[in-house]
Amino acid sequence: MVTLTTLPDLRTEGDIKTLVDTAFSKANDDELLAPLCHAVARVHWPRHLTSLYDYWSNALLGTTRYQEGQLVPLHSALPMKGPHFQRWAEMLQRTVEEKFAGSKAEEAIHKVATLASNSRAA
Repeated sequence: MVTLTTLPDLRTEGDIKTLVDTAFSKANDDELLAPLCHAVARVHWPRHLTSLYDYWSNALLGTTRYQEGQLVPLHSALPMKGPHFQRWAEMLQRTVEEKFAGSKAEEAIHKVATLASNSRAA
């Protein structure tokens, strides 16, 4: 007998934390992104992750903790287009698909696709 596991949708702050933590754990281990994370950007991870939780919570759950431009200083040393950004977008989308399913998960995938598309046009 085959048992199908239904993935949860992105509905809670805990889900947002899982999404961000999982995706950025992968980025820290990625051959293309890890050098940026560690050497170029010198990211202060606790502060950066908190800002990302706020961003995705605002985007998907409608909270108001994220303030426009909050991530700009943290991303100023990072390439916001090209292969690095595309890899990040692919990694984030894959993380959503692996961990979540439902309308909010689809909304997150659409948001990532929009960010990736905007980065190609920039």
